[in-house]
Amino acid sequence: MNRLFEPLGFPRGPAMKNRFMLAPLTNSQSHADGRLSDEEHHWLTLRAKGGFGATMTCAAHVQAVGQGFPGQLGIFGEQHVKGLTDLARTIRGHDSLAIVQLHHAGNRSPKALVGLDPVCPSDDPSTGARGLSTAEVEALGADFIAAAKRAEQAGFHGVELHGAHGYILCQFLSPETNQRTDRFGGSLANRSRLIFDILHGIRSVCRPDFNVGIRLSTERFGMQLGESRALAQQLIDSGLVDYLDLSLWDCFKLPEEEAFKSQPLISWFADLDRKGVPVGVAGKIHNPADAQRALDHGADFVLLGRVAILHHDYPAQLQTNPGFMPRRPPVNRAYLANEGLSAPFINYMSGWKGFVVEEVLAG
Repeated sequence: MNRLFEPLGFPRGPAMKNRFMLAPLTNSQSHADGRLSDEEHHWLTLRAKGGFGATMTCAAHVQAVGQGFPGQLGIFGEQHVKGLTDLARTIRGHDSLAIVQLHHAGNRSPKALVGLDPVCPSDDPSTGARGLSTAEVEALGADFIAAAKRAEQAGFHGVELHGAHGYILCQFLSPETNQRTDRFGGSLANRSRLIFDILHGIRSVCRPDFNVGIRLSTERFGMQLGESRALAQQLIDSGLVDYLDLSLWDCFKLPEEEAFKSQPLISWFADLDRKGVPVGVAGKIHNPADAQRALDHGADFVLLGRVAILHHDYPAQLQTNPGFMPRRPPVNRAYLANEGLSAPFINYMSGWKGFVVEEVLAG
C-alpha cells in the first residue's frame, strides 16, 4: 500500500500528499440560492482533515438555469464567493488540495427547480430542453470561465470541469444529444470545441499555477469508448489540463462495447501517453486492495465516493493501520451523522438502494 501514500505532482500547482482524492459528491446541503451552508462546509472539511490528498466539492453550477438538484452548491455569482473562500481556507489548512467541480446540468435541469425550460446542445423533446443558439453556447463557455476565476479568487488550488454523466459538456460530446450543424456539432473536434474553448479561457484569465482537471465518462451517456480514448489523449496533448478524472462506474468491469471486451475498462486508458498528466479513476473502489489494484492497472490516483461517505478519515485510518477494512452499507442515520452528514444529505442517501437502514423503534 506504500504507493497510495506517495506524493503525486501535477503539471501546475502543488502536489497531492497521497493518491486519494475525494470524488465530487451530490449532497443537497447548500442553501436554496447556492450559497455554501455550514453543514456542507463541515462535511467537506472533515474529509480534508481525514487525510484526503485532494478535497473536491460537489458539482457547483455555473449558471442558475444549470442547477441539477435541490440544495446544489452555486458558483455563478459573487454571492457565492464568501462561503467558498471560507471553505478553501479550511481545506488548505489541512494540507489538502482544494478543488471546485464546475457543472451545468443541461437537459437534466428540472424545470420545476430552475423555473425555465432546460437547455441542451440541440432540441430534446424527451426532456423539453431547447437547443442553445451559437451565441448562447459562447456565453455558456464564458460562464464556465468566470466561475473558474471565482474559484481562484476564493483561494482554491484549481477546478475540475464536469464533462461526464450526461450533463451539458457530456451532452455536447455525445453524437446522440448533439445534433448541431454549427462549429459546435458534427465531428468529435467540433463536439469537443466548447471544452477546449473553456480550457483556453481559464488559462488566459487564471494564474499560471492554477490546477485544471476534467471528469469524463468513457462510455454510457451516448459516449463511445474509441472516441473517449481519443479525446483523453487530445486533452493531454493540448497541455491545457493537469489531470484526467475518469468516471468508470466499475473500474474493473469489461466495457459495454463488444469490440473492447478483450480487457477491463480501466486498461483501455493505461497506455495513454500522459506527458506528466496524472490519470485518476473512480468506480467501485472500496477496500484498500481495490485502490492498490487500480494503481497496479495504471491509474495514478483514485477518487473515492461512497466509501468516503462512510469513512471521513479513510486515508488517515489506512495510513496508521495497514489492516484497515472499511465497512459497507447499510448504515443507520446516526452513523452517517457521526460522519458529518446533515439531515438533507442523509435523506438524499436514503434514496440509494441499500445504503441507509431505517431503524425500527422498540415497542
